[in-house]
Amino acid sequence: MAKRNGPVHVAIITRVHKGKKYSTYLLRRTFRKDGKVQHQTLGNISHLPLDLIESIQRRLRGELVGDLGTLKIVRSLPHGHVAAVLGSVRNCGLQQVLGSRDCRQRRLVLAMLVQRIIRPGSKLATVRSLQRATATSSLGLELGLADVQEREIYAALDWLLQRQRRIENKLARRHLQDGTLVLYDVSSSYYTGRCCSLAKFGYNRDGKKEFPQIVYGLLCNGEGCPVAIEVFSGNTADTQTLSSQIEKLRKRFGIQRVVLVGDRGMITSTRIEEDLRPQGLDWITALRADSIRKLASQGVIQPSLFDERNLAEVRSSDYPGERLIVCRNPLLAEERARKREELLQATERELEKIAQAVGREKRPLRGKEKIGVRVGKVLDRYKVGKHFLLEIEEAQFVYRRNQAKIAEEAALDGLYVLRTSVKEEDLSASDTVLSYKRLSHVERAFRSLKTVDLKLRPIFHRLDDRVRAHAFLCTLAYYVEWHMRQKLAPLLFDDAERAVAAAARPSPVAPAKPSPSARRKAAKKKTGDGQPVQSFQDLLDNLGTICRHWVRVSDEPLVEVDHLTQPTPEQQKMLDLLEVSLFF
Repeated sequence: MAKRNGPVHVAIITRVHKGKKYSTYLLRRTFRKDGKVQHQTLGNISHLPLDLIESIQRRLRGELVGDLGTLKIVRSLPHGHVAAVLGSVRNCGLQQVLGSRDCRQRRLVLAMLVQRIIRPGSKLATVRSLQRATATSSLGLELGLADVQEREIYAALDWLLQRQRRIENKLARRHLQDGTLVLYDVSSSYYTGRCCSLAKFGYNRDGKKEFPQIVYGLLCNGEGCPVAIEVFSGNTADTQTLSSQIEKLRKRFGIQRVVLVGDRGMITSTRIEEDLRPQGLDWITALRADSIRKLASQGVIQPSLFDERNLAEVRSSDYPGERLIVCRNPLLAEERARKREELLQATERELEKIAQAVGREKRPLRGKEKIGVRVGKVLDRYKVGKHFLLEIEEAQFVYRRNQAKIAEEAALDGLYVLRTSVKEEDLSASDTVLSYKRLSHVERAFRSLKTVDLKLRPIFHRLDDRVRAHAFLCTLAYYVEWHMRQKLAPLLFDDAERAVAAAARPSPVAPAKPSPSARRKAAKKKTGDGQPVQSFQDLLDNLGTICRHWVRVSDEPLVEVDHLTQPTPEQQKMLDLLEVSLFF
C-alpha cells in the first residue's frame, strides 16, 4: 500500500527533566501506510526564535503571516517524476540487481537510468542535470550525488558493462524458466561518428543509408519484459547473431528447455539445422514466400483448407518431425491485393511514358540498351517487374501484365505458414499462432528504445565498450519503463484488460481487438473515472510539476525550509498506481 501524504506541520515534543520543562519543535509530515499513521521528521527548528516558529506554524496552516516579503522561494526543482521512477526502480528490485551494496558507481548508474527515462540526453547533459548549480530535477539530491564529474559518469558506464553478465543472469532467473517462451529479434541504429569500430555499413532500418550503424539483439520473455541485449557490428546479418543467444540461454542462464520465437529472417532452415536442433532447443518461426509457394505447388496447401476456418495444420516431408500451421487472414489478403494493384497501376503509368517516348515522332527514344535502362529503373522502383511481360526492340517497346503470375501470387494472398518443433500436446495450433504474434512485444521495445521514450540514438560514444554500455543502460531503463507501464495501464492508452480482449477474440488469426474499456478510452480520451488518458511521457511530465521548494523564512541565509508541492488528485492517483511515495 502506498503512502498517503499529509501536510507538513510543526510538532511540539515536551518533556520534563528534574522539574524543568523542555520543548522541541520539529517539522513533521504525517501519512498513512498500510492503514497505519506514521510520522516523518523533516527537520528540527528548535534553535529558531519562538516568534519565528509561531510564524512558520501559522504559515504551514495556510494563514497569512505579517510581511509576505520575508518568505521567499529560493529554489524549486521538479521532483515528482524522479520519485516515481526511483520508487519504481526499487519496487521492481533493479536496484539490488545492479549491486547488493550501495556505492557511488551504483548511484551514478541509477542517475543515468532515471535520467534516460525522464529526460533522455547525452552523458554531458546528465552531468549538468546532477550538479547542484545546474540541476534540472531533484535527482542528484535524492541519490546523494554532488559535484559529479564527467569522468565519473564514464567510469560508472564501464562499471556497469563489467557487471552486465551478472545482471542479465539475475534477470534471467527472475523472468525465464525451463519450458518458457523466449522472444528474440534484431534491430539497428545509425551512427554519425567515425571512431567506433562497431559502426559498419549494413542493412539500414532507419532509412539513413549514408551512415554506418550498429546492430543489437534483444532477448525478452513471453510478455515482452527485456532480459538481455547484445551489440554486434553494423554489417552483421540477423541470422549470424542467433548462435550467441543460444549459447547465452543454455550456458549462462542454464535453461535446458526453451522455445525460441523469431521471425522468418532470423530462424532460417540453416540456423535450425546448425544451431537449434543440435542444442535440443524448440522454435517457432515462419516460412518465406518461396517456401509457401513450393508447398502450394506440391498440393500441401489447398484453398479447401479454409472453407470453414482460417487455421489448418499440415505436414510435409520437407519438414520431418515438425508441424506446419497454415493461417489465412482475409483482411491481410484484401490489403495485399489492394497494394499489388496500386503498384501495378503505378508501374503501368511509368511504362506508358516510356512507350510514348519510343513512339513519338520528334526525337524518339531508340536503342535496346537505352530503353532497357529506363524500364529497369521503373521496375526497381515498384518491385513488381515479375508481373509484366516486356518486349524491347531497337525502335519498339511493348508491355502487358502477366496474368498467370498475378493469379498465382493472388492465390496465396493472406496466407502465412508457421513452422514449429513443439509437440501438439505441449502447444496447440492456436497457442502457437498467438506465441508467434508476441514478437510484437519486442518490436514495441525497439520503438521505445530507439525513438519514442528512451532515444538510444543518436549515439555519442566513440569506444566500442561505451557503445555496448549505452545500449545496456537503455535496456535497463526500458525494463523499468515496462514495469511502470503495467501499473499505469489504466491511465495510458494501453489496454489494461488484455485478458478480456484475448478471451473475446474469435480466432488467433484474426487481428487483435482492444477490450471494451480500451475502446471507450480511445473514443472518449478519458479513463473510467473521468481522468484524461495520456501518453507515458505526458504522465511523467505531469508528475514533474510536483517540485521540491526551498523556502527562506527569514533574512538569515541559513534559515530555509524544504517543502513539497501538494499533489493533485490526478497526480496522487498515478503515485498510488505505481505504489511509490514522494519521500524516501
